[in-house]
Amino acid sequence: MLRAITILAISTILSCTSNREKNENILQKPSTQERIYEFGFPMDEFESKEGQIKRGEFFTTLMTKLGASNSDTYSLTQGSRGVFDLKKIKVGNSYKAFYTKDVEPKLAYLVYEDTKTSFVTFGIHDSLFVRVSQREISRKLKIAQVTINTSLWQDLQSAGLNPVLALRLSDIYAWSIDFFGLQKGDYFTAIYEELYAGENYYDIGTVHAAFFSHASKMYDAYRFVQDETPQYWNIGGENLRKAFLKAPLSFTRVSSGFSYSRRHPVTRVVRPHTGVDYAAPRGTPVMSIGDGVVIQRGYLGGGGNTVKIRHNSTYTTAYLHLQSYARGLSVGKRVSQGEVIGYVGSTGLSTGPHLDFRVWKNGTPINPLKMEAPPADPIKKSNKELFMAQVEQIKFKRDSLISLRFVDTLLLKLGKR
Repeated sequence: MLRAITILAISTILSCTSNREKNENILQKPSTQERIYEFGFPMDEFESKEGQIKRGEFFTTLMTKLGASNSDTYSLTQGSRGVFDLKKIKVGNSYKAFYTKDVEPKLAYLVYEDTKTSFVTFGIHDSLFVRVSQREISRKLKIAQVTINTSLWQDLQSAGLNPVLALRLSDIYAWSIDFFGLQKGDYFTAIYEELYAGENYYDIGTVHAAFFSHASKMYDAYRFVQDETPQYWNIGGENLRKAFLKAPLSFTRVSSGFSYSRRHPVTRVVRPHTGVDYAAPRGTPVMSIGDGVVIQRGYLGGGGNTVKIRHNSTYTTAYLHLQSYARGLSVGKRVSQGEVIGYVGSTGLSTGPHLDFRVWKNGTPINPLKMEAPPADPIKKSNKELFMAQVEQIKFKRDSLISLRFVDTLLLKLGKR
């Protein structure tokens, strides 16, 4: 009985899809009189020529190559002032030239692709003008489902997804998942937007929710705006943002751990090392793990260039062996979580570039790798009902997108797509 119901459901889906496709084909059949426009120009009135900006090519040389007169080129150069900086034309960017269909074709317009979302039009045809235009931006809700086999970045690429999504996820889970410690078999589902400029995809938009299974534990994340600030929360209304980041930098490996009896690599003397050494390339940005005030900035003997930050009455952190400090950093300056305070170096007693990171709790050194950071403020009681309604809406969208993907996969296998 169940099998019969399933077959009937699939047959209904295929029938509806087939009828829908027939209707769409009828509705989308182009009219023979329909005009095609590009950048606002009717293509039946012009011939076009495409190209890319070459190394050493300037606006004036490009215009000459395309057939513009010196006087028109000069006028456009003058007309671009305050509208578009011609010095910002980049090697490799595309352009399209439009020519009249006269016996002797003349350059009418030049369209330069400035960014993925904007273009610049240089007009000569009816009047001389320079105009910067923005493409219409549209958003499409998407779902990504990936299982980790090698690395988050590589597995996203293998699935045909934008690796930028990996960066968004690492930001969302910066306080709860160590992305350097992902395991084979970990997996995630993300509900997010893809941004399109016209018909061209160009970036990842808002991530509305994510469900990340790591080490057999599920970490859910729902985007919600509280006090005009969008943040991510779990189903219990707990803020995923913690008081402290998991690590103050992007590191290669932990080269030395927290110990009260470590042999120093330079002096060879056994003494306490109440911090964690993160191996990282010279110049890697170092961030404050939390909001706080700089209480020390300077060269401290074996620790080299050091920054010390008091976060509250309980926690203080220090960042040693820095190559240099962030511009404007000084004692008394208030810094924010994630703000760059310096760069990895090898100053002081050091055998190579790394960051020696230290944490004190109530004046006593603690192991940074075992520190449990308190969460930021949870969902307010006044927002709880609205938050739960949004969670249910996201779950419904997730299930709908998964169902649509299943139907599309089935149709593809049956040769309907």
